[in-house]
Amino acid sequence: MPREKFHTLTEQMFYVLLCLKEECYGMDILDKVPAMTNRRVNVGSGTLYNLLEQFLEAKMIEETKVEGRRRSYILTQKGRDRLEAEYRRICAQAEDYRRLF
Repeated sequence: MPREKFHTLTEQMFYVLLCLKEECYGMDILDKVPAMTNRRVNVGSGTLYNLLEQFLEAKMIEETKVEGRRRSYILTQKGRDRLEAEYRRICAQAEDYRRLF
């Protein structure tokens, strides 16, 4: 049986959704992700716009404005729930590491 889409998130997915806790344009995300991760994580424009399309289709985000080619987005409740679940998963992994080491 195939795994549910977005059951776990890549780092890029996680940070794109995290950026969208507040409304912002796609181009803003390209700047925000490296800034919030001390340049550890980067998202290319092709990857970003592919993810935004997938997140829209999954109803994890919604478009809030369209100004020509510029579009802004924000998390939906479904997106917040998925982001929170991923945060809990990451915390559980970190706790396992601390417990074992």
